[in-house]
Amino acid sequence: MEVRSIASEIERVTCPDLPAKRPGRIPENTRRSAAKGRTDYSERVSQESPVDVYGYLDYRAFLRDFYAAKKAKSRAFSYRSFSKRAGVASPNYLKLVVEGQRSLSVKMAEKFAQACGLDTDASRYFVHLVAFNQAKTSPERSLHYGKLTSFQHYRQAHKLEIAHAAYYSDWFMPAIRELAAALDFRADPEWIADQLIPNIAPLQAARALETLIELGLLVKDDAGRLVQADALLSTGAETRGLHIAAFHRAMTQRAIESIDLVPAQDRDISSLTLCLSRGGLRAFKERIQRMRRELLELSALETEPEQVVQINFQLFPLSRSGKRGGNR
Repeated sequence: MEVRSIASEIERVTCPDLPAKRPGRIPENTRRSAAKGRTDYSERVSQESPVDVYGYLDYRAFLRDFYAAKKAKSRAFSYRSFSKRAGVASPNYLKLVVEGQRSLSVKMAEKFAQACGLDTDASRYFVHLVAFNQAKTSPERSLHYGKLTSFQHYRQAHKLEIAHAAYYSDWFMPAIRELAAALDFRADPEWIADQLIPNIAPLQAARALETLIELGLLVKDDAGRLVQADALLSTGAETRGLHIAAFHRAMTQRAIESIDLVPAQDRDISSLTLCLSRGGLRAFKERIQRMRRELLELSALETEPEQVVQINFQLFPLSRSGKRGGNR
């Protein structure tokens, strides 16, 4: 059973037993729909590159498909010939990179872009893509993701990805999605803006409605009323963690603000500080995951929902694990 809450997607990220989307290229139907109405989009990379680098959020997947396409056109093309074009001594360096055994420095990424026949803008995109994929921290990934989204051709190829980013980064997006389940819901930006805590601008509400409709999360029923769809929100594997992290930051900030904005009788904010073993930590995580699923199932049974609430689960270490006095 698909549950209508944003927590459905978070379950896919935090629970390893749930299926994940295959990393790599943006689905073909998404890229085709995003390309409708374009004029010069097909000219965004040089004719030397047989695949569109802007259609990728994983540089290894791009290199893999680039090599396969070139090989299919010319049997003479090889890892050795690519290395020669890139000015790399190792004859199978491309193979090692594609398989994840080697990473690319900025200088090497520029050489690879040149060997792929990318034009100036596409080369810059490729370099930023490498930095995005190899970033170690969320702030660093967010920085490079912002650079990727600055490319016009990226925005044309990833319209739904941009909408996904907006959904997770703006706290009121999932709130409005859930508000649509209320019996008295009105698809009026001013009404929506006034219902949320804290209030948002009507323009923000209007844009949120457009994004939710674009993502297929809100649809019109037979009576023309805007209602929730049964669609399950899912982002690409390369950005899922980034967007979920942004969502958690936004909702944690809402929890902080609720201490002053919401009366104590209308909220429940509490915490526990415990000392656990590794086994105990695993047991706690499993119990929290099970509780999330139970709450999702309970919410699906609501027949007259009237108020949107946010429930945050947070479990994180306050000390290092291991024996005291040991090596760190």
